[in-house]
Amino acid sequence: MRQAGRSLPEYRALRGSGSILDAIADPDLACEITLQPVRRYGVDAAILFSDIVVPYHAIGFGVDVVAGRGPVIAQPVRHESDLERLRDLTEGDIAHVTATVDRVVAALAPSDTPLIGFAGAPFTVASYLVEGGPSRDFAVIKTLLHADPALFERLSERLVAITVAFLRAQIRHGARCVQLFDSWAGSLTRDEYRRFALEPTRRVLEGIADLGVPAIVFGVGTGELLDLMATSGADVVGVDWRVDLDDARRRVGDRAVQGNLDPARCLGSVEAGVAGAREVLAHAGTRPGHVFNLGHGVLPSTDPAVLEAIVRVVHDEGRAGV
Repeated sequence: MRQAGRSLPEYRALRGSGSILDAIADPDLACEITLQPVRRYGVDAAILFSDIVVPYHAIGFGVDVVAGRGPVIAQPVRHESDLERLRDLTEGDIAHVTATVDRVVAALAPSDTPLIGFAGAPFTVASYLVEGGPSRDFAVIKTLLHADPALFERLSERLVAITVAFLRAQIRHGARCVQLFDSWAGSLTRDEYRRFALEPTRRVLEGIADLGVPAIVFGVGTGELLDLMATSGADVVGVDWRVDLDDARRRVGDRAVQGNLDPARCLGSVEAGVAGAREVLAHAGTRPGHVFNLGHGVLPSTDPAVLEAIVRVVHDEGRAGV
């Protein structure tokens, strides 16, 4: 997941207490943070150090990431006129991101380790832009969906265009896979997901299909949506820890799956973490098409030794993924 290195002491020493957006804006720093988990754990891919609000910060929409809270929007979307602030994203706007990708790809070249880029899916980004920050009940965005679906559709169109531009830039500079985080899709009913989230996700994936890289789609609490997510055009469907992988595989059909160790299982002993990993591998079975991962981000208090042991057991006992 995208915060793979945040439990590392070397990460905390390098990051300090500054803003994550400032760290992302420094290509040398962002490159080093991206590489730290690869060096420490020997994982099979690097994940770009970035954030889903980076393109919206880059176009001056008025986004900040507040420590301990997350993305905060100075002027949330309320009216049609607010969409004017969502201008097209150019590669120049995100030169710091593409410079980071260039550095990471060059550093990984001798080992042929791939870099995974990512972006926020339209519905999840819209949730932040409309709510003004993280939410527990998503009352504002859900009210908008049903009270003014036409405005939400126009908002989604702008977010699709920005997301496609963001992902295409990462791929052009060397990302060999991308992940689309629809973190808050689990707040939706199945009908709401079909009406408001699935089609924008499809359009994003269609917008990068010609570049020929695999795409992963992931959401939190989306067990009841997995079959729908599998129709988005993604090659891989990420699964959180609430659904057993054998059940998830039945729900997604011929799609590959990614997941799904509960991050909390990594907070105890090495033995407990390894036991959890083996349970995931057992549920995944011997059928190809499983990318082992946590079911959400690494918790900051995780002991790196536990993650090191989990990587070893997956390499020793798991099968090759997609």
